[in-house]
Amino acid sequence: MREGVISKALSGFYYVSTEEGILECKARGRFRLDGTSPLVGDRVLCSTDAQGRGRIDSLLPRRNWFIRPAVANIDAMVFIAANTNPVTDPFLVDRVSVIAAEAGCRLIICVNKSDIDQAEELYNIYASSGFTVIRTSAETGEGLEDLREAVKGSICAFTGNSGVGKSSILNKLLPGANIPTGEVSEKLGRGKHTTRHVELYSLGEDTYVADTPGFASFDVEMMNLIPKERLQYDFIDFEPYIGRCRFTDCAHLKEPGCAVTEALSRGELMPSRYRSYVRLYELSAQHKSWELKEQS
Repeated sequence: MREGVISKALSGFYYVSTEEGILECKARGRFRLDGTSPLVGDRVLCSTDAQGRGRIDSLLPRRNWFIRPAVANIDAMVFIAANTNPVTDPFLVDRVSVIAAEAGCRLIICVNKSDIDQAEELYNIYASSGFTVIRTSAETGEGLEDLREAVKGSICAFTGNSGVGKSSILNKLLPGANIPTGEVSEKLGRGKHTTRHVELYSLGEDTYVADTPGFASFDVEMMNLIPKERLQYDFIDFEPYIGRCRFTDCAHLKEPGCAVTEALSRGELMPSRYRSYVRLYELSAQHKSWELKEQS
């Protein structure tokens, strides 16, 4: 019995990275019977038959999993952002930061295309809010070793708007991967989707990177499952102020004696982060508690 990580799933076959190399496997029929399916990122136990054909026998416990893209056991999400064609809306970063927090993932924000635009405002928003922020350039190589060190020993997923350079960065981190990249439309300000399936790429030292399709497909429906009362805990920059409000059920909107809004007025919180919180709170408030239970 071998232990490994599923690095790719394609046409009913699973490609498992083991110490001996990549093993092409089919999954045991019982996975279909009990309603579970192996996912890219799953740690599995597999075996081979007399003909050397691989088979996945069991899944090891998952840290987390996502529907879109179909990936499991993500330790860190790397949000690739840019301040030049296409320009990243901070609200998209904040929405992914909440998804990451709910899944128990670290969020690393990678400000790419820094050779063209240093994105000072974007960088300051997230550095000031307590996130790991790294400036990179797939063109010059700036920051790529810092990024490699930040994800060391993790299974991480790259996400972000199409065209921000996810696949270009991965090609630099892993020479020879030859992951397709696309041109950015000057008219539309967004790139073409070049990643058609989820695949883990090994960076060595038990480090894997999942190149996923563009942001729009990254399981944003997960936001619908978050009760509005829990949203405050998914904003890491709110943490020092939670529990210090006048009212125990404070929503941090317009209540008197709110520690969060007072911190905002003192300049201790970034306004764009707070605006995203309000926007997400209002979206979450549209779902009734019984709806959330049904979706979960």
